[in-house]
Amino acid sequence: MKKKAANILVPALIGLVFFGGNIISGNARNLDAMPMSTAQDTLPVQDTVEIPKLTAAQLFAKGDSLRKAYCFQAAMEACEAAAQVASDSLERQRCEEGAMLAQNGLNMLGFCNKPVVVAREKFSLKDFILYYPLQDRSWRPVPNILDSLGSTLVHATYIPDGQESLYYSAPDADGIRNLYHTQFADTVWTAPELLGEQLTSSGNEIYPIISPDGQSLYFASDGLYGMGGYDLYVSRWNKETHEWDTPMNMGFPYSSPYDDFLFINSADGKYSIFASNRECGADSVYVYVLEYDSMPIRYSVDDASDEIRSLARLLPPADAARVDNASVVSKADDQESELQRKYVARVLEVRRLRDSIYVRGQRVDAARDVFASASEAKRQEMAEEIIGMEESLVALEDSLNTAVRLLGKLEMDIIMSGQVINPDKVQEVADREVKGADNGYAFSAHRMGPAPDMKILEPVSEFDYSFMILPEGRFAEDNTLPAGLVYQIQLFTTSKQATTASLKGLSPVFWRRTANLKFTYYAGLFRTYKDVLANLNKVKKAGFRNAFIVAFNDGKLINVTNARKMEKTDVRTYNIRINVGGDGTLSDSARTVLLSITGKELARNIGSDGSVTYVVGPYKDRTEATTTATALRANGFPNCEVEEIKK
Repeated sequence: MKKKAANILVPALIGLVFFGGNIISGNARNLDAMPMSTAQDTLPVQDTVEIPKLTAAQLFAKGDSLRKAYCFQAAMEACEAAAQVASDSLERQRCEEGAMLAQNGLNMLGFCNKPVVVAREKFSLKDFILYYPLQDRSWRPVPNILDSLGSTLVHATYIPDGQESLYYSAPDADGIRNLYHTQFADTVWTAPELLGEQLTSSGNEIYPIISPDGQSLYFASDGLYGMGGYDLYVSRWNKETHEWDTPMNMGFPYSSPYDDFLFINSADGKYSIFASNRECGADSVYVYVLEYDSMPIRYSVDDASDEIRSLARLLPPADAARVDNASVVSKADDQESELQRKYVARVLEVRRLRDSIYVRGQRVDAARDVFASASEAKRQEMAEEIIGMEESLVALEDSLNTAVRLLGKLEMDIIMSGQVINPDKVQEVADREVKGADNGYAFSAHRMGPAPDMKILEPVSEFDYSFMILPEGRFAEDNTLPAGLVYQIQLFTTSKQATTASLKGLSPVFWRRTANLKFTYYAGLFRTYKDVLANLNKVKKAGFRNAFIVAFNDGKLINVTNARKMEKTDVRTYNIRINVGGDGTLSDSARTVLLSITGKELARNIGSDGSVTYVVGPYKDRTEATTTATALRANGFPNCEVEEIKK
């Protein structure tokens, strides 16, 4: 019955045209020129069919699919349309965030990199980490003492033996994963500390890895400026501030609309390696091996072209004979001598090359069999391909001969040095599972390490110097006043030190000794007279009826009247200066992002050298300006700084 009904409807829809959101039959185009009665007689009820409108959820789903297909412009438009028809604020926010991700992707296409792909191999999500060229037994299962809870992508923590400085990802009280650092001090590990505001987002940060030189921190985040899923970021160590700088998105094709994570550079500086679930199922990932590029050349890609999708796949070349596997072989234990480590590495390299030659030889033989029975035209097509395969095979055989010769030399060096080759160690390495040998690059499996045995100090919560009235009062941890103009509320003076019970819930409370050795107590730290005055009555109502306002400048007591004059004459405001690079041109979408974050108009400034910057402000409070600058950095404006303006 359903099929028959559908066939009946087809003739009725022929010749229909769109009109005002409805489908109306072609003979009713001139309705205005017809008498109403005639129009009513001419248009039967069944000739008018409502066009079904897409819901916000449907439009958002369409935009999400387009974004994952790297069609960022169309994805942004679909999500913006979804936001316009969203039924509530939460749905509208989700659609706006989808549009922002697509816009970010579009922006990143202007700064693409084209890495040289060496190899890629698919692994299980649970054990892909074991195929990275890192120290054996360095991955520890979750949960452990550092990470009490795993996640969809995180199944282990990187804790290599002998390391005295660890960076790791762990969930906070709300289950959101942040980056922490702990240092080995004598017999215990220091209390874990968050890496900093700029490296902490509202989302998750996972898989932190320090570069071999210790100057770069690589990690993945789904909460910082990106194009969706987990993107890859790098933060550089600032030797002046002794902190990690604002992280930078590594850009396309390292980052994608999918989950990209665990980026490392091999210890010898030859390769860059990372994992991604693009083109994978939910339970697997591809591990990509790229040639290390210290100064990548950036270029622009159009999201309407096929180049972006080709670039995103990161397919290795057919001929990988030039790949040097020696740089990614498994490392022996630290107790082994340098000669022993080299010997184990060379044994594994010889095995890999032999595996590669065997697989490549089978391919050449199969191609020759096809060639023998092919037509003349087909032979002409295949001839060049077979020649290339044979040349590749010869190159691999040359590499094997070189590796065997070097292995023999190492054996002689070990014998001459009086050392003994450990056959069990060599056999253990030779027995490890190897993948990808047919591509000229082999992934050697490592072993999972045992649960870590660590003694970690408990973290001490930082003291909050904001003025509060609590169930129990608190003395300030540090009685030193900050530089500049500060107001406080003087409470009382006693001959003996007061107890927390006498503070009546006030926090923080400072004390100072007077000239006659008595103790005077003060509440709060206020930067303006307006703020301290707004809290004076709260203090009096708490039980300090004789409380009054005092002022300090650079820690010295001054008259409140003079302090108020200083406050009016020494006015400090703050601007945010943004350097967008290039010719300083801002796109409409970039202006929209700036306006939505700052809520202020932009001022364009041209320097004496012709450089263009944009200034946002003024802000009366440095904290507000700093918070806004952090938000700008996380949303695609990394080069912005807060500057103080004195009047």
